Amino acid sequence: MSAFPEFWLTMTPRSFALLPLSWAYRFVVWGRRLLYRTGILKRHKVPVPVIVVGNIFVGGTGKTPLVLWVTRHLKSRQLRPGIITRGYGGNATHWPQLVEADSDPAVVGDEPVLLAQRSGCPVVASPDRVQAAEALIDRYGCNVIVSDDGLQHYRLERDLEIVVIDAARGLGNGQCLPAGPLREPRRRLRRVDALVANGGPSVLTRYYFTLRLDKAWSLPAPETIRPLKDFSGQQVHAVTGIGNPDRFFAALARFGLEVIPHPFADHYPFQEKDIQFDDGLPVLMTEKDAVKCVRFATDRHWAVPAETVLTAETERVLISRISAALDRRTRARRAQRALERLAGRSPS
Repeated sequence: MSAFPEFWLTMTPRSFALLPLSWAYRFVVWGRRLLYRTGILKRHKVPVPVIVVGNIFVGGTGKTPLVLWVTRHLKSRQLRPGIITRGYGGNATHWPQLVEADSDPAVVGDEPVLLAQRSGCPVVASPDRVQAAEALIDRYGCNVIVSDDGLQHYRLERDLEIVVIDAARGLGNGQCLPAGPLREPRRRLRRVDALVANGGPSVLTRYYFTLRLDKAWSLPAPETIRPLKDFSGQQVHAVTGIGNPDRFFAALARFGLEVIPHPFADHYPFQEKDIQFDDGLPVLMTEKDAVKCVRFATDRHWAVPAETVLTAETERVLISRISAALDRRTRARRAQRALERLAGRSPS
């Protein structure tokens, strides 16, 4: 069971029928990129390095767990990272919005709240990512910006692009919207700095990470934690509104849980009736769903956190490319300062 259009995964009569619209979409994407590359549309360069973790595939591919890994790595280097995000699903009347661990996901979006809870970094949400980045720099002194998604937000210049794909779905049928799931043509991947698969190795890249799910915490009492194996052999309701719900259901089943799946659309605005069942069985969900459900949860409701586990090779490559991007910006900044000093000494 999936909330994802199946015709996006393989070429079907419906896919072929939509190809003319897909070609028109590709032309618009190409034209927009050309406008930025030629300088007709201006890019904005903020004074600190920018790392984008994004995708070309519509919906969830597992970007957020990798964003959390990147911020942990940056903090281990004694840097002060901040996270910018669009705030998808939020209905705030003004932007940017500082996102706190207890912010209302209906206002700022579910993923921003999860990022604030898990990262320990300042998080700012805004459809204008330049505005969000400047807010982090000006208000919180962040010296590295990590963008959760935003690969197509070309107005913000970036120093490193990391693209995440779903190992199982790959690029679907390889077509752009609406005939397929791609926001940009496949060739866009040739220009990114790192391509990483979520869930295992892929024909597209040998770099990958997996998500470890092995425990659950109670929504009304987060300090109460149970190993997932405690639910083994039981029927459980699995409720989720993520881009690939089947991945979550399969992860629970591997622990011997008898999963009753309830997939909802990505970023679904849960209401109490959506997670209440009259059979007394436990209800498990992802942490992204939990931030929207905690206010009406009972002791039957559990969140299952996901921990990012990179292969050793993937970790080495990402650390190397992050270091190279930071070093390039440092060298550029030193060169600029040297030029400014020389200019200051020049006779008028």
